[in-house]
Amino acid sequence: MSEWTIGIIGGSGLYDLAELEDAQWLRIKSPWGEASDDVLCGRIGDVRVRFLPRHGRGHTRLPGRVDARANIDALKRAGCTDILAISAVGSLSEDLAPGRFVTVDQFIDHTRGRASTFFDNGLVAHVSLGDPVCPRLSRLAARAVESAGGAVSEAATYIAIEGPQFSTRAESRLYRHWGAEVIGMTAMPEARLAREAELPYALLAMVTDWDAWRDDEAVVDVGEVIEQMRRNSALAREAIVAFCRSLPARRTPSPIDRALDDAVITAPDKHDRALLAKLDAVAGRLFRAG
Repeated sequence: MSEWTIGIIGGSGLYDLAELEDAQWLRIKSPWGEASDDVLCGRIGDVRVRFLPRHGRGHTRLPGRVDARANIDALKRAGCTDILAISAVGSLSEDLAPGRFVTVDQFIDHTRGRASTFFDNGLVAHVSLGDPVCPRLSRLAARAVESAGGAVSEAATYIAIEGPQFSTRAESRLYRHWGAEVIGMTAMPEARLAREAELPYALLAMVTDWDAWRDDEAVVDVGEVIEQMRRNSALAREAIVAFCRSLPARRTPSPIDRALDDAVITAPDKHDRALLAKLDAVAGRLFRAG
């Protein structure tokens, strides 16, 4: 069996993964809340896979009500070494037409009120997030889309908005001015939390629409978005299989595996013991070592 255990977070339109062998849904409890759904555990070839639908099967969770802490913690408890997240996005760039895939390398977090850290008073930590995704996973994800016959671009900036409404035209133009190239509602704080959990994370975005910045285009239509998601999701499944089959036999360490080494600054004698207990999966390596 491979050294990799890949967590797949399925976005809108991707609620299961029939391609998994020996698959079974397992409930994984988290002290951080309720994960979006059970985790579908199985394998693709020799690679262990843990699949979690971000919005739950049947798409029951609003973007702002997805408990990203519980989701990341559940995947960590399921033994994941790395995470590949799939998301439906709108395009803010002429170069990213609907139907195209793109890997994300930067984020602008424009969400409000979402729990964005596992840490708190009594246990303060500051992880580096200058480069918020894993370049190794991102490259492999892009190549996997190509091998599945899809069109893919690399290294886009993603702006996360609160939702659940789509943008106004004025907002869409503002986000373009900020340098955002795709727009979605769920990748933040998901990517932040993956880094705190020392899980290398990549985001493969499926473009469904032009958002609202184009004067000659109609505003976002949910029916058209759903149809594009359906087409994108079929290719995304093929790309996930290709991604898993392309992983090197040996997983060499990533610097992200030790993202917490110098992040915690609270003195050990001041650690909040209740919080330490909740962090057993996310940061247990660090505190067991200490």
